[in-house]
Amino acid sequence: MDTTSRLLMFLEIVERGSFAKVAELRNIDRSVVSKQMNKLEEDLGVRLLNRSTRSFSLTAAGAEMVKKSKQIRDLLTETVQIAENYHTEPRGLLRITSSAILGRRYLQPVINDFQKRFPQVEVELRLEDRLVDIVGEGFDLAFRVGDPKDSNLISRQITRNRLLILATPDFLKAYGEPQTIHELAKLPAATYSSNSLRFDHLNYIDENGKDASVQINSCFRSNDGEVLMLKALSGSAYFVAPAFLIADEIKQGLLRPILTQLKLPEFGKIHAVYPHRGLPVRTQLFFDAAREYIGKDKPRWEDNIPSFDKMYGFSD
Repeated sequence: MDTTSRLLMFLEIVERGSFAKVAELRNIDRSVVSKQMNKLEEDLGVRLLNRSTRSFSLTAAGAEMVKKSKQIRDLLTETVQIAENYHTEPRGLLRITSSAILGRRYLQPVINDFQKRFPQVEVELRLEDRLVDIVGEGFDLAFRVGDPKDSNLISRQITRNRLLILATPDFLKAYGEPQTIHELAKLPAATYSSNSLRFDHLNYIDENGKDASVQINSCFRSNDGEVLMLKALSGSAYFVAPAFLIADEIKQGLLRPILTQLKLPEFGKIHAVYPHRGLPVRTQLFFDAAREYIGKDKPRWEDNIPSFDKMYGFSD
């Protein structure tokens, strides 16, 4: 391993926060990472990290090397992109990360068609609902729900993302169909909950056009939308769902939209996020294909919800 490679490994350690995580990412032993950092410090003649048993901190020289390492990584990325753009046909590895539902339902069909068109492109799709560090983990493209929080990344909106409130006919027979937001709030709900987000309030727009919120009665929580769907389908809870979660459950009569006169604000839009402005040809082509398949003005999943354009205060 040369000095440049060691500097990139050093940057990964700083960005990921530990030697062990870098070792796991690269599928090597932690001791190998430690030896390479010792070698880097020896080559440069300066200490970069103050290490303890469980953690490390940057020295002044280390902080400067982080800046230089980022410049090296950006330059290498740009160099590869320039070379790739001279190819007559897209090729190489395209690494994509997405939430599980979006990936399975709406990106996999795009990937299948894309690789038929461009067989020299290899695709890796990583499905994770956690916020992936796309730079540190080496992804080309991320598809995310909600506004991006990292200002260093480039973000492009794919499409809107609306919510609806769903319950089974059996649930409504047992509990009665709520006519107001406050009646709904008393009923048992299945709600989303993860390390970074807990959905225990329902935001809505009141009769005066102002933002309002009511606490809901969560009887079941999960960090997986399809699990919440299964809970709702059991007839023991209602749930507030993003429209992209709906397949044919409404058309088959398994679930019914309720309180459709309620005005709901738009949920976090679907975005594509990537690390640099100059996209390689293969990444740009895939982004275009994904946006075309999903639908920019009206996402294809809204076709699964009859009369959705007249529900929840929305009008096309």
